Amino acid sequence: MFFDIGPLELVALVVLAVLIFGPDKLPKVIQDVTGFIRKVRAFSDSAKEDIRNELGPEFKDFEFEDLKPRNFVRKHVLEKDEYGLRELAEIREGFDLKKEMAEVTEAVRETTASRPASAGGPLSLSKETPAASAGRPDMLTKSTDPSRREPPPFDADAT
Repeated sequence: MFFDIGPLELVALVVLAVLIFGPDKLPKVIQDVTGFIRKVRAFSDSAKEDIRNELGPEFKDFEFEDLKPRNFVRKHVLEKDEYGLRELAEIREGFDLKKEMAEVTEAVRETTASRPASAGGPLSLSKETPAASAGRPDMLTKSTDPSRREPPPFDADAT
């Protein structure tokens, strides 16, 4: 029903109210509660109207329900097309990740199959890498030259 209260729970609340307030005072309590709810609603509506009046005419279509994140996104992102968001949605719908990944995988397989094993492909076991054969330093392997090793700087204040 409302507030996630089922019919059995509503019956239990009514029975509990009758037991607490008694059948003679229950109508007066219900009347007082409904009057309080009406006053709260009237206060809330007047506060909303005051805020709308203070905001000015440029916010005439402002609704407080739009401040909820879900409603805000629905109104300002999904319904408006001033930034080309419909085209973005079409692109997103047209993008098939499995198809794209299959195409990339096939292209990589074709590239590696066309290279000879001695050319330094990704599965090549040769010691000379393509970067070393081109005269460039190989950034993937560590330098094992002990003469180039430098001790770390010593800071007496830090120890």
